[in-house]
Amino acid sequence: MTLMNLHGLTDEQRMMRESILEICERHLPWDRVRKMDEEREFPHEAYDALAEAGYLGLFYPEKFGGMGGTHKDLTVLLETLGYYYTGIAQGVTTTLIYAGMHVVKFGKPEVQEEIVPKIISGKVKLALAMSEPGTGSDVAGIKTTALRDGDDYVLNGSKVWITCAHVADYLVVIAKTDPKAERHRGMSAILVDTRSPGVTIRPLQMLGRRTTHANEVFFENVRVPARNLIGEEGMAWKNIMTCLGVERLGLAAISAGHCFKITEYARDYAKDRIQFGQPITNFQVIQHKLVDMFIMSETARQSVYRVAELLDAGQQAIEETSLAKIICTDNNFRCADQGLQIMGGAGYSMEYDMQMFFRDSRVGPIGGGSNEIQRNVLAKRMGL
Repeated sequence: MTLMNLHGLTDEQRMMRESILEICERHLPWDRVRKMDEEREFPHEAYDALAEAGYLGLFYPEKFGGMGGTHKDLTVLLETLGYYYTGIAQGVTTTLIYAGMHVVKFGKPEVQEEIVPKIISGKVKLALAMSEPGTGSDVAGIKTTALRDGDDYVLNGSKVWITCAHVADYLVVIAKTDPKAERHRGMSAILVDTRSPGVTIRPLQMLGRRTTHANEVFFENVRVPARNLIGEEGMAWKNIMTCLGVERLGLAAISAGHCFKITEYARDYAKDRIQFGQPITNFQVIQHKLVDMFIMSETARQSVYRVAELLDAGQQAIEETSLAKIICTDNNFRCADQGLQIMGGAGYSMEYDMQMFFRDSRVGPIGGGSNEIQRNVLAKRMGL
């Protein structure tokens, strides 16, 4: 029995949630999740099934073949996927939101017409190549260059921590088209075919989210047609900021869903765990730990739907998206830590799923703009 209170979702959103869970259970059964985590295998079958059901087009405009869904619809999708398994949630989000939104919002019409329908159908996957070895959270300090040469741009440089680059057909690369420009200026986004000569992708061995792991990417004199420039040359910083609200909504929704999965898993284990002749759920200390996890889960979930409500109303929700990202990802890890403590040795054992929940949750406060960066954003918005 789920602990989620689904009141407030429309009948269509409830049906969507049930449909998504059914697709995942059929195409990504839990015994396969454990095996795929160990083998670091991307969940292609489930991804393709979600595409076939039309869910990859949920948030995309109808003119591209999408459903034109709301931010709340998107939240239901990603929260449900995060509830089932964060790997498939991250795989979908990386293509649709992190990278895909740049093409949908700012790509040239001919590129949009070519790429976006293929994203919706699941025929192509994308990844966002932004972080670099020497920059990390300092996105404005990137060194990768894309210099104009006739009808092409020539890329040189490297990226790191690039989620799902190993399965991507295209990368949305953030590079300096004017290396002499200061900081936030002179940055551009360019769509790069991963099969292009000079592109090298090297998988990294990550602690968690192993099925959608990070990668290093290297560019050595990679020629990209100028038509693949996304938005105006030198204006990528502004466009990145425009996309951040939806990106952080996605991160928060996945983590909120995962909070509930972890809490329910720990609850079910504790009900069956007998100590001193009775289930450990009879002990108040365990009850309170589970209640605290439930509080964190519900608080996270409410923060996400608040952001969706504001974005659907046309608000920027800058503070709220940072708040939700912090609350959801921090609570996600705290739930996993608490759940592991409840399960004791079993939680620390690779024979149970809690260790995977613990590993998968830890990246949340780090990735997608660390929670320290989110606090910087909030401090600035407070006039500090």
